[in-house]
Amino acid sequence: MMNEKLLGAVRYFTRDTGIMDGMAAACGKGSLRAYAYDGREIGRDTLYDLASVTKLFTGIVMMRLWEEGRLEPDRRITWYCPAFRHLGTVTVEQLAAFQRRIQTPERVDAQKTREEALRCLLEARDAGPTGQRAYSDIPAMILKYVLEAAAGESLYACIQRIILTPAGMTETWAKVPEERRGDCLLYGPEYRIEGEAWICRPAPERGIPHDPKAGILQGDSGDLCGHAGLFSTPWDLEKMALALLSGRILSRESLRRLAVNRTGRMLPSGEHTQYLGYMCYLKHPNQYYSEIPAAMGPSAFGIGGFTGNHFSVDPEAGRYTLYLGNRVQDRLTVLIPPKGKSRADYGLTEEGLGRIRWTDGSVHYSSANYVHQKDAHFHRVVEEILNA
Repeated sequence: MMNEKLLGAVRYFTRDTGIMDGMAAACGKGSLRAYAYDGREIGRDTLYDLASVTKLFTGIVMMRLWEEGRLEPDRRITWYCPAFRHLGTVTVEQLAAFQRRIQTPERVDAQKTREEALRCLLEARDAGPTGQRAYSDIPAMILKYVLEAAAGESLYACIQRIILTPAGMTETWAKVPEERRGDCLLYGPEYRIEGEAWICRPAPERGIPHDPKAGILQGDSGDLCGHAGLFSTPWDLEKMALALLSGRILSRESLRRLAVNRTGRMLPSGEHTQYLGYMCYLKHPNQYYSEIPAAMGPSAFGIGGFTGNHFSVDPEAGRYTLYLGNRVQDRLTVLIPPKGKSRADYGLTEEGLGRIRWTDGSVHYSSANYVHQKDAHFHRVVEEILNA
């Protein structure tokens, strides 16, 4: 039976504000479990595009290969993958911890073919230490090839061996089986306003990653990218959270290493850079910018996904929180007003909520800036449930 409090939190996103077309959530601590779901096309068997939550899988694989002695984080990337010839001074650890700005000569997702996109990625260069915003897709995209070289098998095969099998996860795929394609949500059309540009992005086919870089590099091949490309259910992710907490995937020491702050610091302005571990977010001193729930402790780690996802675990407190949603379907996902304009000029609230009229006269809910609704309208309710 669904938890009524959690269902109310979910419905804030699906019904009260229209941020999500559909959403499913779960949380737990000890023997306590709670779940809820709501929205169009949402059921127990619905498959969600995990988007950047895939990065956490990549980071976990790295930690396990380190445990097994098959990967040495202080080695240079080129020791494992000589093809990344312009990254000869960058170590695996610097890559996984977002400590270097890695740039490609052109946008990977602007290439016309997979071969061209891969060539573009292989031309990545080190552009120096990261600044206030260290998080990027490119390090995870490169880390995929480092891990595959160290393990001698594909990234998805590593994920199966290290995560899916020990956790009992049977509904997480890089290539969704044909008979389950109908359970995949449709992520589009998607609407964006970037300055003066009004952009409508058509939906990829069901089971194809929404992320455009994963879309061209992975597509329907099942050759998982390191930064995005997995599809799963909330119930499978819940199994992963429980397996992490019970030590079936990584040792406690590896979990601790995963969640060590490697980028966060105060700047002369008084602002802070992002707080990141290995392929994951950590608690930020300013909760407004934190991906981790306020009530979770200093050992907590987690990550979100552009399509409308969140996953976080607190090993010390033995708790987890997650949701998977669809904030892309028929939604305004990005609003960057041109100079002199604000969200109010588009009929939205200061928080970015409301509906916007498109150039063809159609009206669409906004999910722009939605991440800042999580603490007040989701994580607060989760804490009430877990502390009851």
